Amino acid sequence: MNIPQQKTQPSLNQAQSSTEPINPFIFSGTPNDNEDGSQPIENVKQVGSITQVEPVKDICFISIIGEIEGHSSLPPQSKTTKYEHIIPMIIGAEMDPQIKGILLLINTMGGDVEAGLAISELIASITKPTVSIVLGGGHSIGTALAVSADYSFIAPTGTMTIHPIRTSGLVIGVPQTFRYFQKMQERITNFIVSNSHVDKQALLDYMYDTDEIANDVGTVLNADEVVNIGLIDEIGGFSKAMKKLRELIDNMEEEG
Repeated sequence: MNIPQQKTQPSLNQAQSSTEPINPFIFSGTPNDNEDGSQPIENVKQVGSITQVEPVKDICFISIIGEIEGHSSLPPQSKTTKYEHIIPMIIGAEMDPQIKGILLLINTMGGDVEAGLAISELIASITKPTVSIVLGGGHSIGTALAVSADYSFIAPTGTMTIHPIRTSGLVIGVPQTFRYFQKMQERITNFIVSNSHVDKQALLDYMYDTDEIANDVGTVLNADEVVNIGLIDEIGGFSKAMKKLRELIDNMEEEG
């Protein structure tokens, strides 16, 4: 006698895994795959989002956060921006015909000078419109990153720290060491001056000020101050930055 086989019901974990997307913002299945409403649950679990967000197709958003990591890896508990990740993203945005502009979101304490300057030079050299916005802080080499875009914004409560370069570890006490630091500082200063409206002497005065920061050299500038000296173009948030980027994109398309 044939005994009918019982149909096994898929477990809850199996049902969820079949509809779990690779990207929490983009559901990769068919429209009927999300009838059980599991997609918003996955968004809540992964990124805290309860809505499904469609990505912007023609704008590349690049966030520069935490400490900029150079040739040496930082501790795993540190929030870092790796130049080997950012540089390919910028090149990809420049080469992709669907990308019309780049928006840089900056909240960095600084970091490796060589890596930060490399990213800044690359941003300044691309042909597509770029806009940067300093959210929170754009300190140290973050200043060069902020001014590398075609137009720069800073949040009303944002700050920027301008100070000379420094190093850690072994330092050889010879004149050549001082000249090396002097040349490196000159590279950064010239880049900032050539990509903003700040006066070079004013920038150096803020950089070498000994009365503003306790036990250190430099100056912490708020949003009004960095705009007044011509370091940043305008005070504004995300909406202003997006509006300006769209304006630059429209101008480029009209010209060309």
